[in-house]
Amino acid sequence: MRYAKFVIYKFATITTKEGKWHVARAIELGVVSQGRTVPQALENLKEAVALYLEDNPKAKRSASKKAPLVTTLELQHA
Repeated sequence: MRYAKFVIYKFATITTKEGKWHVARAIELGVVSQGRTVPQALENLKEAVALYLEDNPKAKRSASKKAPLVTTLELQHA
């Protein structure tokens, strides 16, 4: 019996509130989804990213298997 090999991909995401919706974006892929709550938006984004990777096999090859480093820049400007 053959078992499917699963690969875990890691993407940076940003979630913002836009009106009544939380909008989640997978930065490296440009994939966007939404939900009424942050967890729902992220769950919908997972589904959207999975579909994106199925339709774009080349994206799988360049996708990172390590967590990206995401930082915040604070700038005081006159």
